[in-house]
Amino acid sequence: MRTAVLLTISNIFMTIAWYGHLKYRESALWKAVLVSWGIAFAEYCFQVPANRIGYGRFSGAQLKTIQEGVTLVVFCFFSILYLKESLKWNVLVGFGFMVLAVFFVFHEFLGKVFEAWF
Repeated sequence: MRTAVLLTISNIFMTIAWYGHLKYRESALWKAVLVSWGIAFAEYCFQVPANRIGYGRFSGAQLKTIQEGVTLVVFCFFSILYLKESLKWNVLVGFGFMVLAVFFVFHEFLGKVFEAWF
């Protein structure tokens, strides 16, 4: 649970660092890079402990999958609330396929079924 909470906080900072500057396109690029870098430092302060705490209970691939799943959820809220962009059906379907990928990563029994076929 701590891993998921820390990864969620990390992803909030990451999303702000990567996309928050898009509303300020009139600002100099170097300023956007420096501010984003500062925000990204805060992201790492949560992401690194999350992965350290979670590794062992989760594999590296599972940690990455959790991070990507959380990223999608955080970005959906960010896109709607901050960027004021709607999520179109094709984006939601694409995100849905990524959520399906999360399902497959965490359900090893399906992997054993597929391994038996190939």
